[in-house]
Amino acid sequence: MAKSQQTFSKSEKEKKRLKKREDKRKKMEARKLAKEENGSGGIPLAYVDHNGNLTDTPPDPSMKIKVKAKNIVLGVPQKEDSDEEFDPIRNGKVSFYDSSKGFGFIIDTETNEKHFTHVSGIIDEITENDKVTFELEKGQRGMNAVKVKKA
Repeated sequence: MAKSQQTFSKSEKEKKRLKKREDKRKKMEARKLAKEENGSGGIPLAYVDHNGNLTDTPPDPSMKIKVKAKNIVLGVPQKEDSDEEFDPIRNGKVSFYDSSKGFGFIIDTETNEKHFTHVSGIIDEITENDKVTFELEKGQRGMNAVKVKKA
């Protein structure tokens, strides 16, 4: 029968494992002693005060706010009705248009944003520097100008 091969690295690993086990046992004994000295070391409680902060003292009952269940909104809140109507028709100026390729760009006069337009979304014939009205529609790479007419 072959003899067990005890190498230096194996013995070092065994020493580390035994030391770790001993340290764990010492920590457990230290926790037991601390618990006996301090009394019952139960789970500490955390309270939420009227501002929403965590504290270790109970909140003042006079600061309590009653909330009705019907006032709690789950999810996205309903859109509030506003007096001002959103006008989807925008004004702009054609900064570039290539009729042979069938696309161009329109700069919005209000926001100075550049919007792509395609020949399929153009109603009137347009050329560069024309003032136009248009609507925006979500495209693959951002907002596209559609229903483009000369102003």
